[in-house]
Amino acid sequence: MPAARGARDYVETLRVPLRWWAFTTMLWASMLLAMLAALPPAVALSLAAALAGLLVLALVGYGGARVSLVDGVFSAGRARIPVTFLREPEPLDAQATRRVAGVEADARAYLLLRPYVATSVRVLLTDPADPTPYWLVSTRHPGLLADELSAAIAAAG
Repeated sequence: MPAARGARDYVETLRVPLRWWAFTTMLWASMLLAMLAALPPAVALSLAAALAGLLVLALVGYGGARVSLVDGVFSAGRARIPVTFLREPEPLDAQATRRVAGVEADARAYLLLRPYVATSVRVLLTDPADPTPYWLVSTRHPGLLADELSAAIAAAG
């Protein structure tokens, strides 16, 4: 569940699943074995340590995407927008997410999608200065996020 911070706050981190860590560990072990066979042990272990660090940074960085609604500001990754510029949040199941991100996609839309999170929320933008028609944001709790966004939009007037 998303972290509860306060009234009408929503915070979710889209961490990579455990199977990605397991796959990455197997990849790293395979690379270590190949390097030990081809290089002196000190060099192989040094390269393997550097590779392990890079792989951890990549998984933590990619899986560190945050989706939040705090103090009337909706954030998805690095993007932020006040709820006063939002309307009609729509929770999408896996099939609808694939359709909206694929054949029905608008190239101007802001997307924060993760392949390991099948569901999402689409929220329309009303800012006349912003050419972005909508945000499509991965979330493990689309109904809850859409409800929180709807309540925040209604409260903002």
